[in-house]
Amino acid sequence: MNRGPFDLIIFDYDGVIADSELLNNAVMAELLSEIGLPTTLDDALATYLGKRWLDCEPIIAERLGAPCPLGVQDEWTRRCHDRAQRDLTAVAGFDAFLAGRDERRCIASSSPPDWIELGLRCFGAHDAFAGPIFSAAVHVSRGKPHPDLFLYAADAMKAAPQRTLVIEDSPTGVLAGAAAGMTVVGLCAGGHIRGDHPERLKLAGAHQVFDSYADLAAWITDAA
Repeated sequence: MNRGPFDLIIFDYDGVIADSELLNNAVMAELLSEIGLPTTLDDALATYLGKRWLDCEPIIAERLGAPCPLGVQDEWTRRCHDRAQRDLTAVAGFDAFLAGRDERRCIASSSPPDWIELGLRCFGAHDAFAGPIFSAAVHVSRGKPHPDLFLYAADAMKAAPQRTLVIEDSPTGVLAGAAAGMTVVGLCAGGHIRGDHPERLKLAGAHQVFDSYADLAAWITDAA
């Protein structure tokens, strides 16, 4: 097994483990357009990527000029879950990366635990991952870009922030990891990545940005 310079690796979920950001944001764009807020997939990715529904809702209300209609969150969840069971896959290289590491691991995501559990079971990673799940929808009052979720996870895992690696795909998540005093890498291996995304992650404070899990694994080995 391959132990690097970190005692704990914290994985974001959507876009880092599950290649789900296109699915989630396509449904978001679809629903918002239906309620009178025309939204493209790229609009949704630029605005809502990496955020909890609790933090998305005020943005929707402001843009709509009225409260977000009741039932939109439930319908978004229902459609995402339905499509995930047919279409969801892991981010390329995740399985191989996991097999080669022996650091402690956990998930710290803006998504609720049932969504994360669904995906892990859909693409057969639930038993292989074997790490705790921490959710900003459950465990903290402030979501990303605040550092609370990552600090909560590290404390629960008894790991020092300076010995913790965060793997993120969104500027919001990178900001949270950097604010927690952790080493943060941006991973651009998901299907939602657009042209300037690596630069946006660097601007948010990512220490390194990688196009693949293989490149990330090589960097950890070199840093050991």
